[in-house]
Amino acid sequence: MARMRLGVALLVPDPLAHEINGLRRACGDGALDRVPPHLTLVPPVNVSESRLTEALARLRAAAAVVDGLALDLGPVTSFLPDSPTLYLAVRGDEGQFDRLRRVRDAVFQPPLERPLTWPFVPHVTIADDLPPGRLDAAVTALADYRGHVEFRGIHLLHERRDEGSATWTPIADYRFGGPLTVGLGSLPLELTISDVADPEARSLLDDTSLDGAGTSHDGSPPSTPGWHPLVVTARRRDELVGVLTGWSDGHRSQVGVVVVAPAHRGEGIARHLYARLVAEGGADVVAR
Repeated sequence: MARMRLGVALLVPDPLAHEINGLRRACGDGALDRVPPHLTLVPPVNVSESRLTEALARLRAAAAVVDGLALDLGPVTSFLPDSPTLYLAVRGDEGQFDRLRRVRDAVFQPPLERPLTWPFVPHVTIADDLPPGRLDAAVTALADYRGHVEFRGIHLLHERRDEGSATWTPIADYRFGGPLTVGLGSLPLELTISDVADPEARSLLDDTSLDGAGTSHDGSPPSTPGWHPLVVTARRRDELVGVLTGWSDGHRSQVGVVVVAPAHRGEGIARHLYARLVAEGGADVVAR
């Protein structure tokens, strides 16, 4: 069975991510276009494709441990003399650090657990492998830099290699706070909101045998700026039973594709998916 190189991180959202990328560009970070600004929870680890479903379940469980994380970044410092890495220190009150440790402990479990060369130190990397002179100069020049970040969820990143260059791409994300349970009784559903369809959801969306199992629009985002993607998934006892893709501009919602697994049609799953999109994205639903 093939293996995937995965990592788990908290991705810094915009506009702070854009600002941090400016620092990375100024400091000559070679990974600028290959990985977004992030706080690593699990460094690169090789995971068998047969355990990907287990890894996704581990992320969902870790995301349910807390309802959010608010942390401060800065000042800029380094790991010298152990490593020529320039980074933003991560600070916050003890309550927020306790939350961060709980999330990290929850996700740092098989199949994502791995031996570590260094103990876990929360940080956001600015540049790796800088010459000592440039590193010291950057620490001095950026000594007053500070930022505040509110993380909404946890991301699974996948390494893809092209001509020897590695790029890390988010393939799954789960919001903090855990799923919303609806339809209490004999057929409860757990609904989650994500920015991207995870590999299980993508497999259901791409399954060409599901003709008639869902509703499809043209699958393209709105043409006007300001819209961001939303993916709603429905699971029952960890089994994926439905997926809705769409977009929101914060006030309005738009549906892309809705797919319900054939064995679960007629159970009102699509209705719950629509309702969750509207609750999250905005009650004014835009027709395609």
